Amino acid sequence: MALLTGRFADGLAVGSDLITTAETATRQALSGLAGPPDLVCFFICGDDPDEVSRAGLRVMKMAPDSAVIGCSATGVIGDGQGVEISPAVSVWAATLDGARLTTFALDTLRTDDRFVVVGLPERSSDDHAAILFVDPYSFPTEGFVERSQEVLGDLPLIGGLANAIQGRGAVRLFADGEVHTEGAVGVLLSGPVNISTVVSQGCRPIGPTMAVTAVEDNLLLELAGQPALARLEEIVSALDEDDRDLVASGLQIGVAMNEYAERHERGDFLIRGVLGIDPEREAVAIGDVVEIGRTVRFQVRDAATADEDLYELLDAHREEFGRVDGALLFSCNGRGSAMFGSADHDAVAVRDTLGPISVAGFFAAGEVGPVAGQNHVHGFTASVLVFSTHPGADHTYDQ
Repeated sequence: MALLTGRFADGLAVGSDLITTAETATRQALSGLAGPPDLVCFFICGDDPDEVSRAGLRVMKMAPDSAVIGCSATGVIGDGQGVEISPAVSVWAATLDGARLTTFALDTLRTDDRFVVVGLPERSSDDHAAILFVDPYSFPTEGFVERSQEVLGDLPLIGGLANAIQGRGAVRLFADGEVHTEGAVGVLLSGPVNISTVVSQGCRPIGPTMAVTAVEDNLLLELAGQPALARLEEIVSALDEDDRDLVASGLQIGVAMNEYAERHERGDFLIRGVLGIDPEREAVAIGDVVEIGRTVRFQVRDAATADEDLYELLDAHREEFGRVDGALLFSCNGRGSAMFGSADHDAVAVRDTLGPISVAGFFAAGEVGPVAGQNHVHGFTASVLVFSTHPGADHTYDQ
């Protein structure tokens, strides 16, 4: 059922008849508001992409005077819980008195040597953030997000990469009455609205911090003057058996966001995956390109670390801002039951720490959110957009 807050509400319905399910979830969300919605976000998990399209059209018709965006997913979040790989619809609605909401749809044009993104809204001085839902199969998400500062300045982007049970070709995006089968959709939030972001990467460092002393593309050749693979083997050999198991199940590396910090601990890094090793070159391949001189530190991730990280960040947010009204949650589809044994974990964490607020979102194939003021695409992350009554919002909390 919808959670009544007056200004924010959400609805969740589960059922194989997606149109009826969409109607139920939408009615729940809209009935929880004290007035008409200004912004509606919705998320649909279903087997048939055509039925997902019809369900999305139904949601949009039920909120004709609102800014509406949505996407398909392999799991949805709402009513304090997560639903994975089952037909379900989650709807989140908000009354944002005086806020300016500009929806948009992004497409790409291919030139001789690059993609050009078209459809971006014009920027204003009182823009606060943009919510972004992306089809990862057709849109150059990594390049667009990582270089967004060149076009959008310091505007935070938060959202996720949509997906579908049928995978490529089945992703559906929705914006103001239209169904999109590729590209990206979003909404720009401007004017008198207080928002902040929380980005929990959920990793713990192992071994020492090291400077990159030789690199080729995404291959780390040397760390602190020694072959990168030798450095990694040295670190792993010093770990206990439990941490070695974590290394085997998915080693990560953190790139320090502040090169001038005296120490680099958990929360000071942008996390990227370790993709493999090249024994002949004694190199380590990572999911990013870093420059010589950058500081890095290997990382591991497990449920306990991810749980602690998310709760600490949300607690810090609550201590600074106090009352929170609502939130959108974009959680990696590798979290949920796969990591925590429960699809409800991240939704419960948000409600545990920020209060019995309206929270909805989806399980994403990659999450978008700012770290240290820079927009990035993440994996295994929980990215949260928080709506607060505190007049000094517009902050980012990340680890």
